[in-house]
Amino acid sequence: MKQIAASELIINPDGTIFHLHLKPGDISHKIILVGDPARVDLVASHFDSQEVNVTNREFHTITGTYKGKRLTVISHGIGTDNIDIVVNELDALVNIDFETRTVKDPLTVLEMVRIGTSGGLQPHVPVGTFVVSESSIGFDGVLNFYANRDSVCDLEFEKAFTEYSGYPRQCAAPYVVDANPELVARIAQGDMVLGVTVSANGFYGPQGRELRLPLADPKLNEKIESFDFNGRKITNYEMESSALAGLSLLMGHKAMTVCSIIANRIALNTNTSYKNSINDLIVKVLDRF
Repeated sequence: MKQIAASELIINPDGTIFHLHLKPGDISHKIILVGDPARVDLVASHFDSQEVNVTNREFHTITGTYKGKRLTVISHGIGTDNIDIVVNELDALVNIDFETRTVKDPLTVLEMVRIGTSGGLQPHVPVGTFVVSESSIGFDGVLNFYANRDSVCDLEFEKAFTEYSGYPRQCAAPYVVDANPELVARIAQGDMVLGVTVSANGFYGPQGRELRLPLADPKLNEKIESFDFNGRKITNYEMESSALAGLSLLMGHKAMTVCSIIANRIALNTNTSYKNSINDLIVKVLDRF
């Protein structure tokens, strides 16, 4: 049986995993992910009780109960690079024996729902809409570093998008991956928009925002907005859903992302006072999760 080296799985002197500073047993098998560490407190304010409260860097974790369900909420910060850290370490906490440094058998399946904010790209997703990322297009390249990525990706969708957009060869190859359909159905329940989400690897240039630096392809957003794959259009931009869905599929976990639209790139409007909308979304997810 393969033993995982200390340099690959880094365990702190207190027995916690390197970045999250959590021990096995500190997390539930049902996990809510948020970007903002402060949003962890907002989610946990709805809990009936709390048993774990740990903070390290941008990673803030609270485990407690909500209406009889044991739940964990954890912040991942911004970007798919952080998702790579969080998903791998959450998986290690339940599927690797820290004493022997070997993979457990059988494996534990985690359910993970990311609650985020996003920019809409279509008229039918105005500010205030809740959009579930049924599929995600990753501009980040994270999944391309893992074996068997093709087995969890929609290769026809990837090819069609890359050809239609004339995607720059200097950028990481886009990948397209689906969220867990059972989890999507449980959370969406017919009153949320099911969409295709682009996960960008930046907030400004990678999402077509131009301040002082000119864009390599000023027309890329127009191509994204007009792209259609078998009747499916790209609904929104955010920065994490692709890696969450892809890594979870490769590891055998269930995962999805749902976002509150706080800006619409077509209408060129935004709502910076979106906390009430996010709180409404949090309560919906807690009740349905």
